[in-house]
Amino acid sequence: SILAQSGLGQISPLWFGVMALAIFTGAYTAEIVRAGIQSVHRGQMEAARSLGMTYAQAMRKVILPQAFRRILPPLAGQFISLVKDSSLLGVLSIRELTKASREVVSSSLQPFEIWIVCAILYLVLTFTLSMFVQYLERKAI
Repeated sequence: SILAQSGLGQISPLWFGVMALAIFTGAYTAEIVRAGIQSVHRGQMEAARSLGMTYAQAMRKVILPQAFRRILPPLAGQFISLVKDSSLLGVLSIRELTKASREVVSSSLQPFEIWIVCAILYLVLTFTLSMFVQYLERKAI
């Protein structure tokens, strides 16, 4: 195989999964941040520069605080999506929540109870993240 010949065959499937999710999420996150910064009116930067601020000062004190309020909701959605997308790592034989639930179902023969627990765990993870983002949104305003 190509992976074995290049020496990548010794790398754990976990790292391939982490890299894939990081690249996927990184691209979307970069686009969210870019769009948030560009959504701040150009006049804000011009006003900050006319007050004698450097580019870095203007970004840190004027542009980014305004952009942060616009970035937060889609960024939260992206991170919640990342939690749910982590279940795809089971395809790479990585033991995550969905795969572990599938293994327990096959050995316990109690699918309903196991899948309810799995769903509740995903709900707790995503709900906690949503509440944290809601707290940040209130604090940012």
